[in-house]
Amino acid sequence: MHAVKRNVLVTGASSGIGRAIARRLLAQGHRVLGVSRDGRRFQTEHPGFAAVELDLADLERLPAAAKQIQELAPQLDTAIFAAGYGQFGGLEQFSAAQIERMMTVNFTAQACLSRLLLPKLKQRPFANLVYIGSEAALKGSRNGSIYCASKFALRGFSQALRDECGKSSVRVSLVNPGMVDTEFFECLSFMPGKQAGQALQADDVADAVLYILQAGSHCVVDEINLNPASKVIEFKK
Repeated sequence: MHAVKRNVLVTGASSGIGRAIARRLLAQGHRVLGVSRDGRRFQTEHPGFAAVELDLADLERLPAAAKQIQELAPQLDTAIFAAGYGQFGGLEQFSAAQIERMMTVNFTAQACLSRLLLPKLKQRPFANLVYIGSEAALKGSRNGSIYCASKFALRGFSQALRDECGKSSVRVSLVNPGMVDTEFFECLSFMPGKQAGQALQADDVADAVLYILQAGSHCVVDEINLNPASKVIEFKK
């Protein structure tokens, strides 16, 4: 990564992929501002870490949260959007409120927070916006209509924003992981296999994010797709 220390916002920092990214960045000496619904889930005495509690489903809270983020990290030059959740089933099983919440957390809030942070990011000599998508952004699948829609939206957004930011210092990237062995599956009826190679680990996704941040200022990593060597889905009893 750049010799200069980065100031990084990580959403979803209390668990899973976001937590793995935050820990790796802190271990490399970078400053991290971790956003999560419950800051108590990621307790650390690391001097380079600060926490912001924010429920991304609450769009009205975003302007105040963006102001707090910029006050805590005035030199912010990187935002990594790792927050999100999954809910699966036939379309008829979803209420309008459930559809709205998933689209809000997995896409709308990320777009809105990016819009609030972008003006100051463009003032930095180099900056990164990194979005954690999903293999569900590449191909629709049965029982995943709403989840896939949220991730397709995020993918299209990142592609268009990358073009919009092409003449600025801001580089926009997307990482699409397949099944990752994290808390994501705690409330779902299925999970990835537990044998080696049947699921990605959160650190695999963190490695991809660090690769993006290490790229020279003359180039941008558009998109990275990651999958386990031998994908296996197990259904819970």
